[in-house]
Parts: sequence; structure tokens; C-alpha cells
Amino acid sequence: MRHWHGYVHHGLSGWGIGLMVLVMLLVLALLVLAAVALSRYVSRSHRPLPQGAATGGPPRTGMAGPTPEQLLAERFARGEIDADEYRLRLDTLRSANGPGSGPGPGAAPGG
Repeated sequence: MRHWHGYVHHGLSGWGIGLMVLVMLLVLALLVLAAVALSRYVSRSHRPLPQGAATGGPPRTGMAGPTPEQLLAERFARGEIDADEYRLRLDTLRSANGPGSGPGPGAAPGG
């Protein structure tokens, strides 16, 4: 195949192929890094709010885990405690959580 200057072009030389491979690898590495960075950004922006943040209560601190009320409910569900003991312990937990958080609705007054 003839070109403007009259010489025949036989393809890339050894250095041209090597340079092309190097550039392609760099572009591929940049694409992979961009995909990883994007996935990390998206996963961080969709983390759930700490407990209490959506309801206006105080956020939980320390390690994330089940609340004392959830643990009590699990014990009740497994049959480790009966309904009366569950209600008594739940009322105790709720009254110990701070001012204004007395026993839940349906609790008997004075007891």
C-alpha cells in the first residue's frame, strides 16, 4: 500500500507495539481504579442511619449491634422467658432509658 511519501507501510515496529500495549494497560488500570472508586463511593452513600437518627432520639455509640429491647424480644421469641417476665423487663428497660421514657402504653399506673 503506497502512501503520500512513496514508501510502503508494513505496520508498527517493535517499539510501537510495545508502546501501544503499555498505553492500553495503563488505560485498563485507570478504568478498573475508577470502577472501584465509584463502587466504594456508592456503597458509602447508602449506609443506613444510626438508630435514633430518623426518630430524633440520641444516636447509638460504640459497636453496632442489637439493642437491649431487641435482645429481650429474641429471648421471648425463643421461649426463654414468659410474657409476664418480658413485659416486666421491657418496662424496666424503657424506664431506665432516660427522663420522659416511662413505661409504654398499657402499663398499669403505679406499678
